[in-house]
Amino acid sequence: MPTQISAYAKKEFTAHSSEGKPLSHDVYERGKGKVCVIIQELPGIGQETLCLADTFVERGYKVILPHLFGPIGKTSVASNLFRVFCMRKEFRVFAKNESSPIVDWLKALCKKVKEENNVKGVAVIGMCLTGNFAISLMAEDAVLAGFASQPAMPFQTQNALHMSEEDVTKIKSKLDVVGPMHCGRFEKDKLCTAEKFDLINRKFNDDKERIILHELPGKGHSILTIDFVDEAGHPTKKALEDVMEYFDDQLG
Repeated sequence: MPTQISAYAKKEFTAHSSEGKPLSHDVYERGKGKVCVIIQELPGIGQETLCLADTFVERGYKVILPHLFGPIGKTSVASNLFRVFCMRKEFRVFAKNESSPIVDWLKALCKKVKEENNVKGVAVIGMCLTGNFAISLMAEDAVLAGFASQPAMPFQTQNALHMSEEDVTKIKSKLDVVGPMHCGRFEKDKLCTAEKFDLINRKFNDDKERIILHELPGKGHSILTIDFVDEAGHPTKKALEDVMEYFDDQLG
């Protein structure tokens, strides 16, 4: 049984989007050391996400869990999808060539936790609905490492990115300084397809490798949570180990 959310410290964080709208969410944190921001996926902050958080805490990290929507402690895909559709001020799940306003809030959060914890930078993990956010957040000075797990937005469109061309240019410039980030998917994933990876590769790796792309065998979706298998040698276990080693190196 993973550590439950009741053991985390909780506080509310408010920041404005680029459109000037105030956004507020609860933020949970636990642990000490290097800082990792784990952004929940569509199913929610379920037991699998809490297990992921435990793994980082045990490795010497302080985990930051922003609560963006849905219940905590269990997963609820259908109801959370409905919630996200109703949160148009924050999420634009079908938007092409622009990011959701919640990305501005997440950038502000990363800057805040970097300052509060007196570290040189933070690492971020985005998954599924929030997978693209991990890529967008690399433009923020406070973010030194990122893993985009099965980035799925914009929903129903695999040949477009959930960020602007200006964003892409800024992210590329940042990655040229701090080194490549990582991105993963299962090879038979229908929500994050080979077409999506091909687009990411063309946009970001045009003249050098800025995003290292990993394709895991099988037809799963959630690499680090629901489809994670905690067995030595399993592709998801290897992916998590690679991510943690990469974060360790980047954050010192």
